[in-house]
Amino acid sequence: MKFSRRSTLVFLASLPVQALATATLAQNRDIWTSAEAFEALKQDLIRMLDIRSAEEWRQTGVAQGAWPVSLHDERFPERLFAARDLAETRPVALICATGGRSGSVMSSLRKSGYDSFIDVADGMLGSRSGPGWVKAGLPVVTAQQAISDLPSVLRL
Repeated sequence: MKFSRRSTLVFLASLPVQALATATLAQNRDIWTSAEAFEALKQDLIRMLDIRSAEEWRQTGVAQGAWPVSLHDERFPERLFAARDLAETRPVALICATGGRSGSVMSSLRKSGYDSFIDVADGMLGSRSGPGWVKAGLPVVTAQQAISDLPSVLRL
């Protein structure tokens, strides 16, 4: 198939609109892929918590823009809702290694009537939902950097 210069320009001009439409559609669901979460983070449409353990953060790094708040911390519920408050009107996405822990937390939140959270179902390492943050080549920062960038209310 041969494209004219005009059809090529129209296609290229539509790409930002498609990205915005994808982000808008994603906001209407509570289960996302890591790629959708990355795009929303870039556009400042969400906040994201990496709920894995500190050891897991050190092994793979933390998704750039995510706040490391471990599910294993006894203050996790308090920190989870503090993150939601910091997010203001944005939803808070939860990411773990493969979507198991984030899915479990999401299930509990739904049962309790909370709807301002998102499950990043393919996680950092991938699952049946997708390749995951790391394999998709999305940006990561060191655990130390992510921890130093935490808002003070989320620090231990």
